[in-house]
Amino acid sequence: MFDYTVFDIPTPYYVIDRALIRRNMKILQDVQERSGCKILLALKAFSTWCAFKDMAPYLAGVAASSYNEVRLGREEFGKLVQLYSPAYADEEIKSVLPMVDYLVFNSEAQFKLFHPHIKKIRDKEKRKIHCGYRINPEYSEVLTEIYNPCTSRSRFGIRIETMHEISSLSGIDGFHFHTMCQQGSDVLVRTLELVEERFGKYFKKLKWINFGGGHHITRAGYDVDQLCDVIADFRKRTKLEVFLEPGEAHVLNTGFLVSSVLDVNENPSSIDVAIVDTSAAAHMPDVLEMPYTPELVGARRVVEIVDTDSPLEEGRYKYVIGGKTCLSGDLIGEYLFRKPLKIGDRVTFADMSQYTICKNTMFNGLNPPSIVTCDSEVPGGAVEIVRRFGYEDFKSRLS
Repeated sequence: MFDYTVFDIPTPYYVIDRALIRRNMKILQDVQERSGCKILLALKAFSTWCAFKDMAPYLAGVAASSYNEVRLGREEFGKLVQLYSPAYADEEIKSVLPMVDYLVFNSEAQFKLFHPHIKKIRDKEKRKIHCGYRINPEYSEVLTEIYNPCTSRSRFGIRIETMHEISSLSGIDGFHFHTMCQQGSDVLVRTLELVEERFGKYFKKLKWINFGGGHHITRAGYDVDQLCDVIADFRKRTKLEVFLEPGEAHVLNTGFLVSSVLDVNENPSSIDVAIVDTSAAAHMPDVLEMPYTPELVGARRVVEIVDTDSPLEEGRYKYVIGGKTCLSGDLIGEYLFRKPLKIGDRVTFADMSQYTICKNTMFNGLNPPSIVTCDSEVPGGAVEIVRRFGYEDFKSRLS
């Protein structure tokens, strides 16, 4: 494996490997060619635009959630832009309309409210803006409630009872549903059966449908053949254009967070704690939200050993890795190392492209990790420091 710790760059830093991104892109390109679908990059998961040059040639466009994401997608990705939000403000709609190709509404009320603006743009620019409804099939196999979009209290999409009350789909030419999170094609199969059962009678009035995100297409063991077959069969039967908008799948296993050990606190009554110059709370928030323990290169997660009932190997050194903030729960996880950790050692957390750079904060005044790109297929790694953060970034956010 390529060693991302050897770069002469102060820690902490995120490093995005362009070679690994291209690997994922080729998988997604294959899915598009075999199934006939169009795949969008969900910017909510990854919007580090220095990497777009390695992604745009392979993808149909981007899926955005806000004005800022729409504008970034239009300016830096340069292809199709599809927008969905649970609700839009008047000024937001006016701002995004010149830049979007597809606009998805969460309710009939929102569509009716903003349809005059859409018609004005269509008439003025002679440009088609496709409008759709997000539907809620009231079915999801996501177990973590915070990520389940179909709970009884969900604010996402139109349920079938409400859809029956909509008198006309005039002006609407597509549907969008999103029910998955880090799941396989088998989940899509079961979900799609329900979607067709509940909403299928409306398909003849549509031109397109978005199957949402959560498709872990580039994960090892994912059944790509089943995905392609399901999409191709659906397209053949319904004649609808199909979109997918995964987030993680584009950058899964392409990014790393390199950090340094600042101190090691010995704890005779429990586990020694290694404090690093990064933070779960500030720099990898999903570690605490999900929660989960990220993979650490060259070490084993204790949770893996507990889950498999495998014995602790002799000669391993056990540490809790703790973050640099004042939050008591800023703990990244428990790990086993082959040798004792010492001050100055560099540690590398894996799979850190998605939901990190786009979600990090400056809590406690910590600078975000620098953003670095490399190419592990090029001699020397083609390392580039894209962005460093400092006091002015901190100050400018606050007033």
